[in-house]
Amino acid sequence: MAKQQEKQDTLQELKQALKEKDPGRLYIFHGEETFLLHHYLGQLKKLLIDELTESFNFHRLTNESFDLQMFADAVENLPMMAERTMVQVDDIDLFKMNETDRNRMGEILDDIPDYCTVVFTYETASWNPDKRFKRLWDPIAENAAIVEFAKQEQRDLIAWITRHFLANQKRISSNLCIYLIELTGGTMTALNGEINKICAYSGSEEICRADIDAVVEPVLDAVVYQMTDFLGQKQYAKALEKLHQLLKMQQEPLAILGAIGSHLRKISTARVLVDNGRQVSELMSLYPGLKNYPAGKIMDSARRFSPDFCKRAAELVLETDYRIKTSFDTPERLLELLLLQLAQGA
Repeated sequence: MAKQQEKQDTLQELKQALKEKDPGRLYIFHGEETFLLHHYLGQLKKLLIDELTESFNFHRLTNESFDLQMFADAVENLPMMAERTMVQVDDIDLFKMNETDRNRMGEILDDIPDYCTVVFTYETASWNPDKRFKRLWDPIAENAAIVEFAKQEQRDLIAWITRHFLANQKRISSNLCIYLIELTGGTMTALNGEINKICAYSGSEEICRADIDAVVEPVLDAVVYQMTDFLGQKQYAKALEKLHQLLKMQQEPLAILGAIGSHLRKISTARVLVDNGRQVSELMSLYPGLKNYPAGKIMDSARRFSPDFCKRAAELVLETDYRIKTSFDTPERLLELLLLQLAQGA
C-alpha cells in the first residue's frame, strides 16, 4: 500500500509541477501504461520547448545513438532564444555502463543546470536501478522524480473510457466498459485504439456489445479467462469455442498453453486462499500487477473448482507441454484434448 501511495505521490507532484509551470531538472519515466507516459512526456515538452526553436533546445538520444559525451554536451548547451532546454534519453540502462561511465553520469546528473530538464524514459527496456552503485544511484535518488505509470484501477478506466466515448458523441454503459477492459487487457494504449475503432464502426449513439465484438480483437489472457470461466460454469462447448477462437487468431499453441497454465496457477492459489478464509487482497499481494477486479473474478472462479481439480489441472498442463514438444500429434489437437480432460475434471 505504501508503494502504491508513493507512485501516486510522484505522479501528483509531476501534475502539480506542470500546472505551476515549474518542472524539475531530472525525471525517470517508466511503467506499463505507456499511454500515460507519452501523454506526460508530451505535456512536459510542450511546456519547455517552443516549436520554432525545438531544433536548438530539444535533444533526444536513444539506445542506438547514445553517447555519454554527446549527452553531457546536450545537458550543458545554453538555451537558444528560449528560457529552457530539454534532453530526452530513451531506454538506456544506466546501471549497465562501465564503472567510469557510471561515475561520470552520476556527476552530470548531480549538476544539471537550472535551465535544463532531463527525462529518461523506459518503454522497451526496464527501469532496474542497482543501488549498490552509489556514485550513480545517490545523485538519482537525491535529484530525480521517479514516476511510474502503472495500469489504472478499474474505476478510473471506466471514467476515462466513458469520457472518450462522449467526446465522440457516443454513450457506453459501465458494464460494457468493464467488458472492454477485460478484452483489451486494460491498458490505455490498447483501449484508445479500440475506442476509435468502435466509434468508427457503430452507427448508433449508444454502444452495444455487438459493436465491441465486431471490431475488437481480444488479448490472449482475456480469452483464456473466458475459457476457464466457461469450464467452471460447466459450459464445455463454449470453452472449446474460445480455444478455436485463439487458434483462428493464429496464437502460438505454446503461448496458449502458457496462458492457460498461468491462469490455472492463479486459480489454484486462490483456491488455497479461499479454503483458509483469506481475502482478495492477499491474492493481489502474491501476484503484483493483478488488479482488484480480475483478482475478484479469479477468487470467484476458484470457488467452482475443487482442490483435486487444481492439482490435476497443473499435471495436465505439464503433460501437454511435454507432448507438444515431443510427440508427432498436432499441437492444436493436443490443446483440444487438454480442454476435454479439464472439462472432465471440472
